[in-house]
Amino acid sequence: MHALVADDDPVVTTMVRAALRQWSLDVTVAGDGEEAWRALEHDPRIGLVVLDWSMPGLDGLEVCRRIRATPAHEHLHVLLLTAREGAAHVVSALDAGADDYLSKPFDPDVFRARVHVGLRVLRLKERLAERVAELETALASVKQLRGLLPICSYCKQVRGDDDYWQQVEQYVSRHSDLQFSHGVCPTCYERLSRELASQGS
Repeated sequence: MHALVADDDPVVTTMVRAALRQWSLDVTVAGDGEEAWRALEHDPRIGLVVLDWSMPGLDGLEVCRRIRATPAHEHLHVLLLTAREGAAHVVSALDAGADDYLSKPFDPDVFRARVHVGLRVLRLKERLAERVAELETALASVKQLRGLLPICSYCKQVRGDDDYWQQVEQYVSRHSDLQFSHGVCPTCYERLSRELASQGS
């Protein structure tokens, strides 16, 4: 897992980066919102984003909005750090697209717990994306027969889109993944037996 830390306070950046590396995450550091956005645009490995709210250039809220407005980044888990407190600020952060919110100065154990929640969410999203991809692949390989199929009342041949009459099994095999294994039903077996017996006599 790869993480991005964006904060204009080098002390906070150093502490957060050290903690993330301790939890086996590769970390990219940005000193402002513009640099953070460039990192997101150029590094598809990033899954976890730790953003400071107040940064020069683009602030954390604007970076959140850009992330949520970009389909390629909508899977990112964003944790917003800020010295601002109060319900109104929490609502603003979540409305802008943050997944979580943590006030500075924050407790290291609380930060660890919030990050681990984010990582669990990211892993669930990855597994879901894999399942969806598998399902789309399976659906793409499925061929279905639809519509009205002309069939001869006597010989039971069917007429394809090219107006060519052919055996049912040929048509079905060509338009689906179904394969036929030929046999003789009991009714036909009795009829053929009688015919062979009469020919022998």
